[in-house]
Amino acid sequence: MLVHLSVHNYAIVEHLDLELQSGMSVITGETGAGKSIMLDALGLALGDRADSGVVRPGADKADILASFDLADIPEARSWLSERDLDTDGPCILRRVITSEGRSRAYINGSPCPQGDLKALGELLIDIHSQHEHQSLLKPDTHRRLLDEYAGTSDLARQVQLAAQRWKQIRSELERLSSSSDEQRARHQLLSYQLEELENLSLGDNELEQLEQEHKTLSNAEQLLGTCRQVLELCSESDAGNVLSALTASLNRLGAFSNQPGALSEATNLLASAQIQVEEAVGELNRFIDHFDADPQRQQQLEDRLDSIYSLARKHRVQPGDLGQLQQRLLDELESLNADDEAIERLSDELAAYARHYQEKASELSQLRQAAASTLANAVEVEMQRLGMPGGRFNIQFSPQNSDSLQPNGLEQIEFQVSANPGQPLKGLAKVASGGELSRISLAIQVITAQTSRVPTLVFDEVDVGIGGPTAEVVGQLLRRLGERGQVLTVTHLPQVAAQGHQHLFVHKQRGSEETRTAVATLDAEQRIEEVARMLGGLDLTNESLAHARKMLAASCA
Repeated sequence: MLVHLSVHNYAIVEHLDLELQSGMSVITGETGAGKSIMLDALGLALGDRADSGVVRPGADKADILASFDLADIPEARSWLSERDLDTDGPCILRRVITSEGRSRAYINGSPCPQGDLKALGELLIDIHSQHEHQSLLKPDTHRRLLDEYAGTSDLARQVQLAAQRWKQIRSELERLSSSSDEQRARHQLLSYQLEELENLSLGDNELEQLEQEHKTLSNAEQLLGTCRQVLELCSESDAGNVLSALTASLNRLGAFSNQPGALSEATNLLASAQIQVEEAVGELNRFIDHFDADPQRQQQLEDRLDSIYSLARKHRVQPGDLGQLQQRLLDELESLNADDEAIERLSDELAAYARHYQEKASELSQLRQAAASTLANAVEVEMQRLGMPGGRFNIQFSPQNSDSLQPNGLEQIEFQVSANPGQPLKGLAKVASGGELSRISLAIQVITAQTSRVPTLVFDEVDVGIGGPTAEVVGQLLRRLGERGQVLTVTHLPQVAAQGHQHLFVHKQRGSEETRTAVATLDAEQRIEEVARMLGGLDLTNESLAHARKMLAASCA
């Protein structure tokens, strides 16, 4: 519930601190004293729009702070916890509006968007005034109140989650299916390209080996001639060859015994060179003896290389990259196959969620319709008591006109009312009288208060246009609401004011240069005087004081 409201430099309020309690708090004062200013400031703390005009003249900013005890509001605690904004103490909402029109919002000291203030505020307070933006004009509120009254809030949440999951699956399925024609064409192309590459069956390092062998065969005559020339230079030339020169050199050096170290090393190197030349001559002879310059093999090599080069040109890659290309195409084909499997799987999931949704939504509809007539009858009874004899209340169910599964269930829900006999039922938003709308709202809240998740209800002048016995009934109803939670009500009627558990008096303090709004919490004697003033005007009489005393005593009986 709301435990503290602090307002600084807002409109004609310079500084205001209010400590609020559970139960019914009435707010009274003379016309123009600023009673509604408090509620307007509270609305800003709850995320209402604002402009620079709300800043008190001469101040640089308006600062409004509202503190809430969340002990009995698990939805609000969960909301804060999900956003890492929860604290051990009270929840503090703050709004700062500068004279330049800039606005800043805070939740528990952390900056936040204005929308977050509004979302959290809807879990904390329900403000009923004569303005069209109040929550009971919203179909979402009608559905929520009916679900809370019927005890179907958890079932409604299951229906909402089923619809959301169904839409997510359908969106993914449409994404995959929308490109199915393109995918089929791509699948065929990939299969054909992979078949070509698989038929080519290019082995590891095969290209390099083929190119080397082809190069060798292409230069066969020149290669053999060169090898024979080298053999002649190394071992076969009559005019002198490398082996003969090495042998003669070793023989001459070997004639000297006890060779110095450097000469001995030179002799060893010449001997090693002789061995290596002999081995090279042997390898050359073996190459010449076994070399086969087969034209048919050369043609085979050229055909194989042409196939490789042609396929590489076709795919615009280097011949050596054909293996990597084949793997990429295979991965893409597997991905397309996976998409086909995903389409089949998602189709099954979509059907399963549709069945689950229909089952839960049908159950929800039955429970809603069963509770709707009971709720409507109970609200009608309260309407009669609130000065609307012959008034009717109805809860209309309209089928959802959509092929898509709706998160709110199979039907749209609207509260309809006829405030006077002979008038047709209309939606709450079309009720012309603000006073009637406030009283109808009060009747609905009285019935649903026991199950409502919102602990603090605010009524701004719900007594407009009523008086006498009806005013007393309004006061009694508000007191009943206050006994179950917290009610703040601005009133002009002594019958309503007398029912409050706490009485706040709004008045103006006039100085030599400016006027300020102040709020005082009245004690027992002050309450008697204020109720008497509301009964008989500024001049208090013994009769009005006695009447006020009697009214206050009766409210506590």
